[in-house]
Amino acid sequence: MTVPTPFWRSVEALNNFVYLVPEAGKHYASVGLKGSWMGYFASRSAPLGAASPELVIATFHGFAPHLVHRALPDAWALATPEAVNNARLELATTVLGRAVSGEQMAPLADALTEIIGGLDLAGKPLAAAHASLALPADDLGRYWLANAVLREFRGDCHIAVLITHGLNGIDANVLNVAAGNRFPQQQALRGWSDEEWAAGQDRLRERGWLDAEGAITEAGTATRNELEVATDRTCLGGMSQAAVTTAGEIAEDVRAAARALRTALKP
Repeated sequence: MTVPTPFWRSVEALNNFVYLVPEAGKHYASVGLKGSWMGYFASRSAPLGAASPELVIATFHGFAPHLVHRALPDAWALATPEAVNNARLELATTVLGRAVSGEQMAPLADALTEIIGGLDLAGKPLAAAHASLALPADDLGRYWLANAVLREFRGDCHIAVLITHGLNGIDANVLNVAAGNRFPQQQALRGWSDEEWAAGQDRLRERGWLDAEGAITEAGTATRNELEVATDRTCLGGMSQAAVTTAGEIAEDVRAAARALRTALKP
């Protein structure tokens, strides 16, 4: 038995919105943070404590180091990790509450909490840090935090797979964009210079994954697909059988929650 791919996609959608909603910058400014990037790096890494830039670069993987250094460690002089964690949870439950109610999400919160209890967190630092946070008392908060643990769990597994395949943060982004899995603006969003991006393209050409024009080759597509399969396999290896079973049982309900959220967030 495997965890359905749509389950993982929905988990990601139900986690990432908290970093993307327009009010995020203003919300984090209320606890002292400055700018959207500081809000992003501080809020996602706060479960690790007052994380150093180097730790965040290592655990986030795909971002240019200079982008992280602009936000950290300055953020921790402005707000404590505890304050940032609380601010993120408040923002998450407020926005999630536009799409679903706590009563609706209570059964899923219970199920996700059971799933994260059946995870092997060895080698999965961001998931482990999130799992160390106390579960909120309210159902929306419980749901979102348990969901965040799962999102970071798969992210940690994916980074392990990328590293095993010799893909650094630049090259992984270049391959994703060439495969059509990310917006063309991904280079700028992740902070990589034109020179760094071009060097990444050259490395992928040497491996036969891009052609002379920078388009993905059949070998590159096969590799990109294998990265996803290997990530799912790595996740499966860190989940109890009961966790896998429960994930399969609630997959459609999680997808429905993700669809409701997308609808609620449409302009």
